[in-house]
Amino acid sequence: MIDLHCHSNCSDGTDSPKEIASLAEQAGLKAVALTDHDTIAGLGDFTAQQKYVSTQLLTGIELSCEFSGQEIHILGLLINHNDPTFQERVNGLGLRRQRRNAKIIQKLANIGIDICPESFFEEKRLGVLTRAHIAQKIIQDGYAFSKAEVFHKYLGIDGIAYVPFETLSPEIAFSWIRESGGVSIIAHPARYGQLAKGQFIWDRAMADLKDMGAQGIEAYYSDHSDTETAYFLRLCDTLDMIPSGGSDYHGRVKQGCHLGTGWGKLNVPDEVLDRLRFCSFQSPSGF
Repeated sequence: MIDLHCHSNCSDGTDSPKEIASLAEQAGLKAVALTDHDTIAGLGDFTAQQKYVSTQLLTGIELSCEFSGQEIHILGLLINHNDPTFQERVNGLGLRRQRRNAKIIQKLANIGIDICPESFFEEKRLGVLTRAHIAQKIIQDGYAFSKAEVFHKYLGIDGIAYVPFETLSPEIAFSWIRESGGVSIIAHPARYGQLAKGQFIWDRAMADLKDMGAQGIEAYYSDHSDTETAYFLRLCDTLDMIPSGGSDYHGRVKQGCHLGTGWGKLNVPDEVLDRLRFCSFQSPSGF
């Protein structure tokens, strides 16, 4: 069993990269990929644990992009996180997030929600600050009772303090990943149909994304029903794309979702990794 999608406290998870490695070993995983949002800050500590565990510790990232009028996420698996060009590009994403966060915090202050997040974020040892962290701070300071309430009222797309993210185009994300030796995977695909209220036609969209440079689809995913998993596996066959999979583990903020098994039924076949490795070797900087 493998897990090619999880998050540490360098983005919006609660466990350190070192703890992720240890938990993967305890779960008996053959391999696990750390894929934090728009940051590679945790990959050094994560891969440094390889000498202590038998689980293969794989590099990754989850990039936020805009496609067909909505935000989608693209996983970059098996990237070379030590590549200076890739590091510079990802660092630029951090600056975009900082600008967005400042605007969100100002909008919150304008409606009387005056949070002072710096010490809270420093405690968490964050590589990147996300809306999930701002939501935690809003709840901690007593302005809301739940994350759902925060996103509905304030931080979601219809919220008072919503600020659009300066997203990448898929083409740019695919080229960054390819040039760093990685493989591009469209993350949690079933989610986008919900966002588009049923208007997101996946076979058409995936054909377009493949033409842009996408190489695979996250067919195995914690939230997918059996029907959805089967559909995306067939779509991979039809479009000659690689099926990938992962739990999207975040630690305590997603109670009950575990590395490897997700909500209990997830089982990503080991052979998925073989196809990903072969594809990675074909990239310009494959390693």
